[in-house]
Amino acid sequence: MFQTRNPSRKGKANILIVDDHPIARQGLAQLINQEPDLHVCGSVENAAQALEAIPLLKPDLVIVDISLKESSGLELIKDIKARFDGLPMLVFSMHDESLFTERVLEAGALGYVMKQEPTEIIIVAIRRVLDGDIYLSEQMTTWLLKKASHTHSQTVQSPVLTLSDRQFEIFNLYGQGKRTREIAEVLHLSHKTVEAHRANIMKKLNINGSFELARYACQWATAGLIAPQQPPQP
Repeated sequence: MFQTRNPSRKGKANILIVDDHPIARQGLAQLINQEPDLHVCGSVENAAQALEAIPLLKPDLVIVDISLKESSGLELIKDIKARFDGLPMLVFSMHDESLFTERVLEAGALGYVMKQEPTEIIIVAIRRVLDGDIYLSEQMTTWLLKKASHTHSQTVQSPVLTLSDRQFEIFNLYGQGKRTREIAEVLHLSHKTVEAHRANIMKKLNINGSFELARYACQWATAGLIAPQQPPQP
């Protein structure tokens, strides 16, 4: 079991970056390595490489993107949690925090920061998670606290919550106006695989056509924290 890093420990904290974009890995590594107490001990592009690197490099923190080649970053977080319990993880993603934060925390990560945040915020998030604390934006923290204050009977559960992590990722990309072929390219999946996920998504949401799926996904993606609870009626 990994132990949470002691803030008083001498030496630099070792960080492993998992991101399928080389430029993103390089830019984040340069940012981190400028800090006197932080060091990037490795960077990889997919889940398999990450699971191999962790026992070898023994990082103090893993930074994970949600969209990875051949797998979901959410699934990687769950695998790291299962195999290396106690190893802090921070999600660093282009996806809006309001759409993925709850899933990220449930999977086992301690924080979520979006790639468009200022560099100083990213460093703050890294240090917060290294200390074993949770890092979320002020807006997201407020929303989660408000949600937690309601009883289960008062909360209307959206059918979107029944989607698997990969299905939700694809659903969100449809909401951004991307087509099936574009989604396949972004997620490094085959066209047929995305089509199969799309069919399962429509079945779970009781939606009968691609147009209605795209419309509902767009409503969800643009609504953010106040996403519609029910899909459009045919």
